[in-house]
Amino acid sequence: MRTLALLAMITVSEATIGVFVKLVDGRIPIATLNFFALAFAAAFLLVTVPRATGRPLDFPTDNLRDTLIIGALIALQISVFNYAMTLAPIANVVIFWSVAPFFSFLFAWAFLGERPRRSYIAIFVLALVGIVIAKPLAGGHVAGNLVALADAAIYAAMITYMRHEGRTETDNDVPWQMTVAALVLAPSLLLAGPGEPLLDALARHMPRAAQAADGQVLAFRLAPRARVKHLGISCDAGRAFIHACPRAGVVLAPLSAPWARRIVARFDFPPLFPGRPNC
Repeated sequence: MRTLALLAMITVSEATIGVFVKLVDGRIPIATLNFFALAFAAAFLLVTVPRATGRPLDFPTDNLRDTLIIGALIALQISVFNYAMTLAPIANVVIFWSVAPFFSFLFAWAFLGERPRRSYIAIFVLALVGIVIAKPLAGGHVAGNLVALADAAIYAAMITYMRHEGRTETDNDVPWQMTVAALVLAPSLLLAGPGEPLLDALARHMPRAAQAADGQVLAFRLAPRARVKHLGISCDAGRAFIHACPRAGVVLAPLSAPWARRIVARFDFPPLFPGRPNC
């Protein structure tokens, strides 16, 4: 019963994280989101597992190598899964990730020496049929589909190694494994940052513009999934904008199609005098 409860918790967590990735819509870097997910999971397990088992957690000194390996695999698996979510719809990612039992069947046979059972063969056939029907190389989300398939293999490798580790180790090291996974992704706080501080600051002090007009502050995202770091001021009836460039300084530039595609938000300056326009 306890195993079923743990499996249910893992399934719910894995199924819902992709929804949150879509909801944040790139405002929080994926690496940062992954770190917080694993950090909260590790803190939750470190607190609840001793209460559930009735004994304190012992640091896995005799099993440190396996704990480090599994923790790194957990960090890699959630990172690749959520990255796939940014490249393809949730349905695509879940479909291709669900062939993980196919890879588990292969890894268990190759590394654990398990003989194929009829149920394994049925899973093998269903996975192959699913891949053929889903056509990962067709449609407009090829990259996301292939990344999801790769994540299925990573997940299967993680499960296979956990089963191997479980044969020689009886203690519950999952809280420590999650802690290692969070530590692996901890540098993301420095490398990727907390989200969109510039965009959030603009939204706190300036109202978003409903329509384009001269004198608005334009916020640009210069690269896909990058943070907003560049600003400009629209002018010339929307045909140009003023911004600062390295080496060139402050310049008046045409608001060409490539620049226009990079606009993620427009903001109006708040009125200097209530009830009166600024100009």
